[in-house]
Amino acid sequence: MPGAKEQTAVPKPLNASSYLMLLLRYGGMLAIAAVLFFLIDTYGSKLPAALALPPEVRGPSLSGKSDVLRHVLLALFAVLVTGQWLAWVLRYLGQPAVIGEVLGGILLGPSFLGQLSPAAAEFVLPPDVAPYLSVIAQLGVILYMFLVGLELNPAVLHERFRSLLAITHGGTVVPFLLGAVLALYLYPRFSNSHVPFTSFALFISVALSITAFPVLARILTDRRMQKTQLGILALGCAAMSDVIGWCLLAFVVGVAQAKISGAFLVLTLTAAYLGFMFLGVRPVVARLLRRGDEIPWTQGLVALIFAALLLSSLATETIGIHAIFGAFLLGAVIPHDNPIAVEMTQKLEDLVTVLLLPSFFALTGMRTQIGLVAGSEEWFACALIILAATIGKFGGTLLGARMGAGFSWRDALGLGILMNTRGLMELIVLNIGMDLHLLSPTLFTMMVLMSLATTLATTPLLHWFERSSEKLQQGRVSGSS
Repeated sequence: MPGAKEQTAVPKPLNASSYLMLLLRYGGMLAIAAVLFFLIDTYGSKLPAALALPPEVRGPSLSGKSDVLRHVLLALFAVLVTGQWLAWVLRYLGQPAVIGEVLGGILLGPSFLGQLSPAAAEFVLPPDVAPYLSVIAQLGVILYMFLVGLELNPAVLHERFRSLLAITHGGTVVPFLLGAVLALYLYPRFSNSHVPFTSFALFISVALSITAFPVLARILTDRRMQKTQLGILALGCAAMSDVIGWCLLAFVVGVAQAKISGAFLVLTLTAAYLGFMFLGVRPVVARLLRRGDEIPWTQGLVALIFAALLLSSLATETIGIHAIFGAFLLGAVIPHDNPIAVEMTQKLEDLVTVLLLPSFFALTGMRTQIGLVAGSEEWFACALIILAATIGKFGGTLLGARMGAGFSWRDALGLGILMNTRGLMELIVLNIGMDLHLLSPTLFTMMVLMSLATTLATTPLLHWFERSSEKLQQGRVSGSS
């Protein structure tokens, strides 16, 4: 009848006899297919085969070594499980989870498991899986730096630009110069003649100037400080410090990979690419994404973003600096509060941080050999590195905030504590130095220990700072009453 609702037929439930008929029917079909294949196989086995293809026209093997794939999967599984367990423990102790993930890679490497059971360490993280883990790690770090760029808020930098510039200037110049002085002691003891002192000193200086923007953001969020004046200032300083640090690192990579003339060419191309991204690409992207609510989230859009990510990474890699700079720049030119940027961050963050970055921690664990820091000279150098990094970043930020920006000693002290956080960003920089052969295995281990020590110190020092501030405030209130 017209207008009547269309009724769909409801299938009747199958009884035992119906199930039996279905099994007999499909079983018969499988039996017939097996007989037909047997007849075809009997006839085909008698046919002559074509000549074997010569090796030069054979396609590449896709199978590879099954042992390598098995070990890569096992290594990722072991680092993921160990790292997540340690992250839970450290989160319970008030420390950032990334420290547990880093420690997971180190514990499974030659520093701990390799000492307890060399056979087990060889089985979990054998040396021949390092190239494969390196490729996965590079991909994970590229995506991670893209997310870091997406989280960068230029408005925070713009609103307090003058104060942030003064603080960041002090927090970058002082550790940079201390790193150059420290290089005078480290170079003749832990480097070799194939590494020019200029490249070595520049890299040590940059490594001491880095602040871990994502780890700092996580610490502030966990302590509900991200919207306080101190938290906003710290995030702004960390973002600006990282931008300056990445630019300096790009120059160091250019110097290390080329002669001085070639380094200036790399620097010129890098500056040109920065101008192209921020003056050319950013306005176009902002105009296209202004109507983000109207742009459908499709696979085509995701493919376009990933294509741009790969092209930007490829461009900076071709220029002569690391591919992660291109990923970071692309994330930075996309407005962070756009719905598409928010959606991209939500969809990628767990995949990158939980699945892909463990390969980076595994690779770092394989490279970290704490046993190399054995003698009194090595431990003295390690302590000196930690001291120089802390004095440089803490002291430089403190002076910049107090003398340059006119902040109170309390706010300047809090900023100095927060800016000394390094974490994952420092490990990325150190692995670049290792890839460029600027760091020996011993010095790499010392720098990793410095990164862990300065990051672990942030939370207890921040807790002490908050309690001291509360007591001071209570004392002022009771005194005034």
